[in-house]
Order: sequence, then structure tokens, then C-alpha cells
Amino acid sequence: MAGGRLADEIVLITGAAGGIGAAVAAVAGREGAAVAILDIDPRGNDVAEALADGGILAAFVQADVTDEDEVNAAVASVTSRLGAPTVLVNSAGRNSYADPVEMTSDEWDSLMAVDLKSAWLTTRATLTAMIESRHGSIVNVASIHAEQTSVGYFPYAAAKAGLVGLTRSTALEVASYGIRVNSVSPGWIRTGLVDEWLARHPDPQLEQVVVDAHPVGRIGTPEEVAEVVCFLASSSASFVTAADWRIDGGLTARYAIPPTT
Repeated sequence: MAGGRLADEIVLITGAAGGIGAAVAAVAGREGAAVAILDIDPRGNDVAEALADGGILAAFVQADVTDEDEVNAAVASVTSRLGAPTVLVNSAGRNSYADPVEMTSDEWDSLMAVDLKSAWLTTRATLTAMIESRHGSIVNVASIHAEQTSVGYFPYAAAKAGLVGLTRSTALEVASYGIRVNSVSPGWIRTGLVDEWLARHPDPQLEQVVVDAHPVGRIGTPEEVAEVVCFLASSSASFVTAADWRIDGGLTARYAIPPTT
């Protein structure tokens, strides 16, 4: 493999058919890693093929990250094709537009399965090999909603707060094996999920309100998140574990959102 921060690493990324996951795949490949994409969306194969066309060793495995058997089979497939994953990036996630009274138990379970349980399933499936080799890094993609949320994000905020907690507790469990576990908490990032939320909102000026709330004056990009993820995954961050890094353009540093006219 080519040189780079992730040279000789085998990076498994969930939810990499698009958005932040696909951007992580591209940056990881640029940094010398072999890249495995795990997604229920068949478009993940297009991402893998694009990487391969660029000379990057890449593979796609279609699987439901909420299904224990499919996750285990997917990790086994990646291991047989590329080798045991040494880096895991849990990027799979979905939005929720629910009311705390009207939401059903099935709807709650479905959201938690994607945004929280799946990270545990993939972590469990990859940790055995990492522990045996005493080498590995896990990065979970959480959200600023884990700490600072607003109306309309129930129970997305709860799931992301759980993911940060999962990150910290897992980090403590595996630190003695030389394995690091961190999370990133992006803010407003130009992904399909954000575009979906903006499209659902009745106020056509909402996007400008969001932009104006950011000290840097813009929404972030998936590539900017990917750069931080791959740094945390690499040995350049060898003394960083159990941490949650905000990637929000300074949004959560504000005391309040400026009034709009």
C-alpha cells in the first residue's frame, strides 16, 4: 500500500455509501489504507469501485448493520478479502422526526438499532482480532446533539449521547490492549440527512439562519469531518482515547443564536 498516516491499516467503515462515510473512505484510501465499505445501500459498491479505480485496495460488503448475524458475516468477509480490520469507523446513522408521546416502541427500537446498537455490534465483531494483535482504533460518528440539542430531534439526541457514552466506556475496557476508541461530534455538515431536514422545514430562510449562526459563516463538508476521523484513527493521535471531538465551526461555543430579522 501507499505511504500515509494509515499505511498498512485495514479500515472498515459503516454507512459509507454516501455522506461522511464515503468521505472517510476516500481520505483513508488516500492515506494508504485498504478500505472496506459496509452498507445496506448497494451504492456502496460504486464507492468501492471508484476507490479501486484510483489504485486503492477496496471492497464492498452489503449488510444490515442492525442485524447481528449479518454484521458478523460481513466482518468475516472483509477479513477473508483484505485481512482483519485494524480500524473501525461507525458512520451509519439515520434521522428521526418523532414526538416523545406519539412515537411507538417499534419506531424507538428501529432508530436506536441504527444509531446506537449497530456501533456495538460492529465493535464487538472487530475487537477480537484487534485484541489478539494488540493494535486497533475505533472512531464513532456521533453528533453535537449528544450534548446540545433542540426541539424536533427526539430521540436522535438520546441515541447520539449513548454513542458518546459507548465510546468512553469501550475505550476504558480496551486501553490495556493498545486499542483506542474515540468519537467525533459533527454539527451542520452538508450531507443527505441535513438536506432532508432542511427540505422538510416550512421556513425557506432556515438555511441562511443556520449559516449565520456559525462563527465561521458556513456549513461544514463531509471531507472536513473525514480528515478529523482519519487523524484520530491514525498513530498521529496515539495519546488520544475516550475523547469526543466537536466539528461544528464554533457553533456550540455561542451563548445563543443571534436574532434574525
